[in-house]
Amino acid sequence: MVSEALQAATGRMREAGVDELAVRVFAHYHEQLAADVTGTIPEGSVDPLPDPPSLEDVRPGEDAVREALAGTVVVKLNGGLGTSMGVSGPKSALEVREGRTFLDVIAEQVLALRHRHEVEVPLLVMNSFRTREASLEILRRHAGLEVDGLPLDFLQSKEPKLRADDLFPVEHPRDPELEWCPPGHGDVFVALRTSGLLAQLRERGYRYLFLSNADNLGATCEGAIPAWMAAEGIPYVAEMSARTVNDRKGGQLVVRHADGRLVLRDTAAVVPGEEHYFQDLERHRWFHTNNLWVDLEVLSATLDARDGVLGLPVIVNRKTVDPTDPGSTPVIQLETAMGSAVEVFDGARALAVGRERFRPVKTTNELLLLRSDLYRVAEDGTVEASTDRPDPLVQLGSAYTLLDGFEARFPHGVPSLRECSSLRVEADVTFGADVVCVGDVHLTGEARTVPDGARLEGAGG
Repeated sequence: MVSEALQAATGRMREAGVDELAVRVFAHYHEQLAADVTGTIPEGSVDPLPDPPSLEDVRPGEDAVREALAGTVVVKLNGGLGTSMGVSGPKSALEVREGRTFLDVIAEQVLALRHRHEVEVPLLVMNSFRTREASLEILRRHAGLEVDGLPLDFLQSKEPKLRADDLFPVEHPRDPELEWCPPGHGDVFVALRTSGLLAQLRERGYRYLFLSNADNLGATCEGAIPAWMAAEGIPYVAEMSARTVNDRKGGQLVVRHADGRLVLRDTAAVVPGEEHYFQDLERHRWFHTNNLWVDLEVLSATLDARDGVLGLPVIVNRKTVDPTDPGSTPVIQLETAMGSAVEVFDGARALAVGRERFRPVKTTNELLLLRSDLYRVAEDGTVEASTDRPDPLVQLGSAYTLLDGFEARFPHGVPSLRECSSLRVEADVTFGADVVCVGDVHLTGEARTVPDGARLEGAGG
């Protein structure tokens, strides 16, 4: 029997014109939430992922790569706002360096890929209703990016935020737009179907999707991977990279005892009290980059067999209706992760890739690294490391958390980090031009300005 709360939520979605398949998927997760389905994965029910094959060992010939790329589509997930960094628009519209935004770099990467292999690989951006306009404005600056007959983007669905106390859709008259949220990037498979793009791409002969986050500039389209999939009949590939101390909270693939399938376990799926297993770098050696490859034919057949509902594990995201106001109504956002689709596909594989394919920016700490002299962005959009040294640990204080505060404290650019092992800034420090950090730099104490050209060597105080 359908609950009143679910009826109210789905009724609101239908009134807003949300596709019926998206409504059905939402109802599936609402019922799981009401039944208190946790989606946790106990350590005792899984084994660690065995060492996967390496991308370095996947070496198809250029003809096989070109043929595979001719049937490949690049999809970038671009529904996220930069709210955690105090930005109201799409995070992908932030400047990375030299005036180029994430989306500018992505466009350059795709155009260079086409030129290098002489194939017209389409770029599709999955926007949310809040990121579309600004994102398309940036992408349309790049001549030749659109492929004839295909759009540059498609919209993910939207769903009502639910009151945490009774699971009814929340009311927020001051800003009704905040009553809605996107359903997580697991919605990409449903959105491709409801937009008609899945059918359109198959009709045009495309076979493989490369999916990755727009804020990961290391996620370039590597043609060896779809060529490998074609040669071995692989339906789904998840890129994995070796974990470091900075990846203790990153998602991981594990092998489920019950059926031997690969499953995604992220922090939300950890049983309380078992965090030490999850964070054990020796036991779980690989983390999930959220770079995925999917066979379109298999995806379409799987959606058909499941009536459009893949049944990915639900993620219960607890927030307030206005994320900038902790005193506003507590809500639940129902989300799924696209990486959890690994358990849906028979024969899904993991592939070990280098760290250069994982350059995410989730915080201003990572933005500082990417803007520093540790990296450069080549003309083809490739993000290249300028040194063989591992990235230093960067921990910026609360004054730097939001982008305005970060930019104000680095008015002349970020310091040199090529000789830096760690940079911890607890004081409210404004950096002058051409500052160099060496070794372990720890800045505490009173607010101050570091003068132009200063060399900070293990500095404190």
